[in-house]
Amino acid sequence: MKLLNFTIIKLCLCLVSGILIGHYFVLDFNLILSITIGLTTLVGLLWFFRRSKIDKNIAFGLLAYIVMTCIGAVVYNIQDETLSKNHYSNIEAFSNRSQHITFKIRERLKPDLYNSKYIVSVVAFNNNDTSGKLLININHDSLKFENFKVDDVFSTSAILQKIQKPLNPHQFDYAEYLELRQVHHQMYLNHSELFPMSNSKSTIYGFADALRSKINLRLIEAGFKDDVLSIINALLLGQKQTIDKEIYNNYVDSGTIHILAVSGLHVGIILLILNFLFRPLLYIKYGHFLRPFIIVILLWCFAIIAGLSPSVTRAVTMFSIISVAMHLKRPTNIYNTLIISAFIILLFKPTFLFEVGFQMSYLAVLGIVSVQPIIYKLWKPKWWLVDKFWQIFTVTLAAQAGVVPISLFYFHQFPGLFFISNLVVIPFLGLILGFGIFTITLALINFLPEFVVDFYSYVIESLNGFIAWVAQFEDFLFRDIPFTIMQVILAYLIIVAMVQVYKYRNFKWTAIALFAIIGFQSLWIYDAYFNTDEEFIVFNKSRYSMIGHKQHSKLTLYHNLDTIKLKSDNVIKNYKVGEQMERLTMDSLHSVYQFNNQTMLVIDSLGVYKSLSFQPEYILLRNSPRLNINRLIDSLKPKHVIADASNYKSYVKRWKATCKNKKIPFHQTNEMGAFILTK
Repeated sequence: MKLLNFTIIKLCLCLVSGILIGHYFVLDFNLILSITIGLTTLVGLLWFFRRSKIDKNIAFGLLAYIVMTCIGAVVYNIQDETLSKNHYSNIEAFSNRSQHITFKIRERLKPDLYNSKYIVSVVAFNNNDTSGKLLININHDSLKFENFKVDDVFSTSAILQKIQKPLNPHQFDYAEYLELRQVHHQMYLNHSELFPMSNSKSTIYGFADALRSKINLRLIEAGFKDDVLSIINALLLGQKQTIDKEIYNNYVDSGTIHILAVSGLHVGIILLILNFLFRPLLYIKYGHFLRPFIIVILLWCFAIIAGLSPSVTRAVTMFSIISVAMHLKRPTNIYNTLIISAFIILLFKPTFLFEVGFQMSYLAVLGIVSVQPIIYKLWKPKWWLVDKFWQIFTVTLAAQAGVVPISLFYFHQFPGLFFISNLVVIPFLGLILGFGIFTITLALINFLPEFVVDFYSYVIESLNGFIAWVAQFEDFLFRDIPFTIMQVILAYLIIVAMVQVYKYRNFKWTAIALFAIIGFQSLWIYDAYFNTDEEFIVFNKSRYSMIGHKQHSKLTLYHNLDTIKLKSDNVIKNYKVGEQMERLTMDSLHSVYQFNNQTMLVIDSLGVYKSLSFQPEYILLRNSPRLNINRLIDSLKPKHVIADASNYKSYVKRWKATCKNKKIPFHQTNEMGAFILTK
């Protein structure tokens, strides 16, 4: 079966290509929209007047694919809210001054140690009706700490700030992540600066949040504790914000984090439950129409309650198509079903293409439907129970085959004991979800017996305990694995080619598989032995100084971090993985560094720099030295002055102004990011 013969798959690939073009290239929206409308009209006219000969017309097919590519670029640009005249950024220019803003809570995010975080929709900006989204950070106040509700409306006056880009190489780009969600600015607020305007519910998200809050209140009243409650919220309500960090890391390390993201497995179980509950409808008139109609509505209600994450949206879309096809007694092809669901989702939510959850959920399902039958045929157990466990094992293995390359690219780790944890967890997940839905239903009608609470709490605690037990075997968790986008592409090419070789056993796919394997090996050898880049980096680390010298695959780190700080620091870990460093050596900070025939002088809190026998090109100020910056510049005449994040902000501000007057380049790491010299 040649998958690319399916028209919907070709159209979906063109749509994806258009979205990628819209994302990576700056396009004139009006021009691309006009071209798309013109080409779509032409395709429609050709189809209307020559539809009897369309099947054999290559030009028509090519034109249709070009149109779909253009549509992909258009839908990506349409979701760019900054193009709207009513977007707050287009109302008036704003600088570092306070703005009067009215906003509505749209989404509650996971809080950090200091702030509660929310995505909000702007209602009014300086008394102008506007649109747009912001990230707001509300300082934790022990006297007034509370979680605001979705659809609550507040008014405030605050300074809008750009969301900071990464300040160190290979650091997660939170600003880019939020830009894909159309969030471009943020505010930092105290509770005293917020003035409530309304708490009425006006959107379906607000009602869903109110229902989740009501469920949580009833569960708390029934006696569920924090850790158990947070897992119930993740498994059944799609909300992971309250999960304890240690518990969450245990699920990651054991390879079972997927069960905390409401996805195809959860939705499939719910579909089976709904099919069973509404089976009596088949015995009444129009029951074959009512049953799938009600089931699809309930599935989408569940998706909304779970927050419409990429994984749950994909799963509900796919199972909605499957449900309708089942009741219409139409044969379904799983590949077509997957592609149709992806096509529909990307048509309305093109930025989902760049969501890790969206990518991994589709790749996992593709792995299961493509690889699992091959693995399962290797052995056919005679005993029913053994066969069931073998099925679960092969499904888990196939899913890992689908997600391992992309998982290594994003997270750089691989849980070696994933098959053990999944063999235990997955068989009982249906019971956990089914009993959880039953428990929530009893809680909502105020009829939740204590023994049910105790039993379900014991089940969740046992699940957490088992996951923690698996996660403790750290020797089986392979961390800090470098993996580039080219390695991802070649890895998937190898997997696809090997599957095709098994199915067709022809020369073409065998050759492709061998060339992909050779390409993957060549890329690894090149990165390992021909990495000749050399860099000198002054990293940005709040209250500390870190200087790195990269030589081929070796990194020498000069720092003043203590052992605990060094062990938990991600700056060096991210750089080491991103640059594929094999060796890391540590040293204390020096006063002078040489790189590429240039000298950097480091001046610390002692402020000593006189009587030098050399003239440094670069000066690094660290640990807030008390010195006369004018006299320093006149004496040493440096080409560049750098201040790292260990200095007082007031000092840095004064140094920056002086350098500006002296026309000396000044680099402040906590604003401009790490200072990097390359050879």
